[in-house]
Amino acid sequence: MIPKPPPREGDLGFLFIPPFRVQGVSIAGETTVVHVPELDICFDIGECPRAVLPSKFLCISHGHMDHVGSLAYFCSQRRFQGMGDATVICHEGLASSIEAMMRGFSQLEGQQTPYNLIPLKPEGEIEIKNNIFLRLIKTDHTDSSAGYVIYERRSKLNPEFKDFPQDKLRELKDRGVEITHTLHVPLIAYIGDTAPGPVLIREDVRNAQIVLSECTFIEHDHRSRASVGNHLHIADIIEWLPLLSCEKLVLLHLSRRSNIREARKTLSKALRPELLEKVEFLMDFRANRDRYERQREEAERIEAQRQANAAQ
Repeated sequence: MIPKPPPREGDLGFLFIPPFRVQGVSIAGETTVVHVPELDICFDIGECPRAVLPSKFLCISHGHMDHVGSLAYFCSQRRFQGMGDATVICHEGLASSIEAMMRGFSQLEGQQTPYNLIPLKPEGEIEIKNNIFLRLIKTDHTDSSAGYVIYERRSKLNPEFKDFPQDKLRELKDRGVEITHTLHVPLIAYIGDTAPGPVLIREDVRNAQIVLSECTFIEHDHRSRASVGNHLHIADIIEWLPLLSCEKLVLLHLSRRSNIREARKTLSKALRPELLEKVEFLMDFRANRDRYERQREEAERIEAQRQANAAQ
C-alpha cells in the first residue's frame, strides 16, 4: 500500500466588505497575515502567500513568530518580483530587533535585501495614500505590541455655508475665510493580539467601518487562559460588540482546536440579531463562500436590471 499524499495547504480566508477585500490566514500560534488590497496594506506576516506581495505597506503588530516569521521573505520576494522595496511599519520598540533580524538574513544569504523601516510611537501617523492615513495604537499584549487604524481625511463644508452659491464660496475662500472643516473617517481598525482594555473603546476603533480583531479562545473554561496570554476570549467579544458602530467585525486568530460552528452558536445565544449580523470569521470558508456567491448573484441581478432599463 502506498502512503497518502501530504495534506493540501488551506486557501486564503476571504471576505468582500465593499469597497474592501479582506483576505489572509490567521490561526493562533501558527500564522497571521491579513491583506486589504484596496489600501495596499498588509497586517502581520506569519506566512507570505503570493497574493499579499503587492502590498506596499506591511504593518507588524508584535514580534511573535506567528506574526513576523515571513517578514524577511516578504521583503526579499517583493524585490525579486520587481515590486520595489517593502515598507515595514512597526512600534518603535520593535525597530532594532527587526533590523537585527534582517541583518542576520543578509549575512546568511550573502546579499542585502533592501527595505524601508518606519518605526512609529503610539499615536504616530503616516500618509499611505492621498488623504489616507495610518495611525499606530498601543495594545496590551507585549511591551511593544500595536494595532493600527486606517482613516481618511475628508474636507466638509461648514454648515453655515451649505446654501451659499459656488461663486460666493470661492470669494470667501479667496479672502481667507475657513469655509470647511476636516473629518477623520476611520476605515479599518486592526487590533492585533491584545487583552481587553482601553484600545477596544477608542473612538477611532469603535467607529471604524471594519474592525479586524483576534478572538483566540472560545471554550467557556478557557477565559483564564486568554487572560494569562493577554488574548481576547469570545466572552470579551460579546461584551464589546454593542459598543461598536462598525459595519463588520471580522474575527481572526482562532486556534485549530476551536470550532467555528460552536463559536457562532455561542454568539447567536448571546447577541441580538442585528449585532450577530455584524460578525464574520475570516477562516470560515464555507460561510464566506456562500456570502460571496450571494453578493455576486445580487451584483449580476442589478447589472441585468440596469441593462434592461437602458434598453427601454
